[in-house]
Amino acid sequence: MYYSNGNYEAFARPKKPDGVDSKSAYLVGAGLSSLAAAAFLIRDGQMKGERITVLEASSLDGGALDGAGNAETGWLIRGGREMEDHFECLWDLYRSIPSLEVDGSVLDEFYWLNKEDPNFSLQRATINQGQDAGTGMIFTLGTRATKELTDLVLATHEQLYDKRINEVMGQQFFDSNFWLYWRTMFAFEEWHSALEMKLYVERFIHHIDGLPDFSALKFTKYNQYESLVMPLVAWLRGQGVTLQKNTRVMDVTFDISAEKKVARRIVWIRDGVEGGLDLTEDDLVFVTNGSLVENSQWGDHKTAASFDPVVHDGGSWHLWRNIAAQHPSFGRPDKFCTSPEESQWESASITTLDERIPTYIEKIAKRPTRSGKVVTGGIVSARDSAWLLSWTVNRQPHFKAQPDDQTVVWFYGLFTDVDGDYVKKPMRDCTGEEITREWLFHLGVPVDQIDELAATGAITRPCMMPFITAFFLPRTAGDRPEVVPEGVVNFAFIGQFAESTRDCIFTTEYSVRTGMEAVYQLLGVDRGVPEVFGSIYDVRQVMKSVHYLRDGKKVPVAGFAKRYVEKTMVGQLLEQYDVI
Repeated sequence: MYYSNGNYEAFARPKKPDGVDSKSAYLVGAGLSSLAAAAFLIRDGQMKGERITVLEASSLDGGALDGAGNAETGWLIRGGREMEDHFECLWDLYRSIPSLEVDGSVLDEFYWLNKEDPNFSLQRATINQGQDAGTGMIFTLGTRATKELTDLVLATHEQLYDKRINEVMGQQFFDSNFWLYWRTMFAFEEWHSALEMKLYVERFIHHIDGLPDFSALKFTKYNQYESLVMPLVAWLRGQGVTLQKNTRVMDVTFDISAEKKVARRIVWIRDGVEGGLDLTEDDLVFVTNGSLVENSQWGDHKTAASFDPVVHDGGSWHLWRNIAAQHPSFGRPDKFCTSPEESQWESASITTLDERIPTYIEKIAKRPTRSGKVVTGGIVSARDSAWLLSWTVNRQPHFKAQPDDQTVVWFYGLFTDVDGDYVKKPMRDCTGEEITREWLFHLGVPVDQIDELAATGAITRPCMMPFITAFFLPRTAGDRPEVVPEGVVNFAFIGQFAESTRDCIFTTEYSVRTGMEAVYQLLGVDRGVPEVFGSIYDVRQVMKSVHYLRDGKKVPVAGFAKRYVEKTMVGQLLEQYDVI
């Protein structure tokens, strides 16, 4: 496998890999990474669909890309996905998947939608019960914080192994608008990985100017289950792929020698019955190791969501533990699943029933809620919230079956163990109704109306997720296994806890990228995997980011240096991007 860029290989069709007709594939988990890998097996590996089986523990597919519920009991979304132009592998996949909405591909649908209705926020943060926090388009990074951010980008990976963000960044940085934008947009905490922070800054440096108002982002028409999972699953089924549900994979056992590692058996419990499948070297196995949404627990309007941090038998973490016990190159799952207090947060799906609530949303969003177009344009963060709560209203309807008189809101809090500002309880102990009260308070609803509106004006379903940012925990080399570990002939790790090059996790792109890399390596597909967009190596993007990170303050040029920049291309670029 190798990486490529440009149109030459992006538009090329690889030859059929040798021996593919004698191979079969088994993909553990029906999340985006597995579904993408199955699609690449068919499209680029030219494997027949009937030779591909997806093994899923639940009765649903889609993994973390969920979307469910109804108008009577409330719509359900654990989270939303922020996307951008340079998700190279994601768009490489979806250019080939027919849309269920338009006459074209899913990429066509997404492209047309975001061209006609571009995303941006008109109020990124609030304070004092729904008032504009006045963050504007500035980052408020002082000289020290700017230097720390620069040092972070220049640091090697090895220098940041097992380091937390608060070990390399100081208080000036944490007091800045930049950190408010960053942590609420990506769900970073001060104790999370400095290495992952570095990878994020490098990966999205071309979007620094779009960070304050979310103009960097693009969104699907509906929730990601209906917009991304359903068309992909429909295409895979049409190709003959088997989606075998209610199958908990307990282990994949290996024959390991000095020369090679061969997966020899999949051990499962299907519909309560123990069983499995013996494997040959022609049987390819793809395992999504680890899960950000494992042990997700839903509450309802009258019941708090429970917090379940236990690694249960038959789950993704348990499977990874069993595989990792067989060889050190299979990673260290306990690095990620044994500190739930450092990887948890809680979200809530709010379905409004009372017409008064959307008027307060529209006051902050400065747009109508039910026009079918962008509403908040991304999350709105309550800067003075004890829970550090954020909420967003995407294009409505957010579900195809959603009635016109309902608005679906997604809400989350980063600090679930502290009392709220209106509801004097930790978020994790709150019912949906109590979470609604806290949200309405920060929305600016008059205090004398909050309790009544929260009781009857919405249906709120909280969801507690103990491992939602487990992949952000500080790590070192070897904690995440390579997509195809050295010496392995018929097995690959895929998903957010597999190690790829230069990309950052918690994105749909990373899921698809690891699936693509796995297929290309195990089948020997002779086509380049699209490399991560090289904005960090583009001097223009770096100059632009310097301009914005300094809030437009130009760098004075010392007298002795003027002759090096005057009448040169370097000087012209520095002036063009308002750096000097």
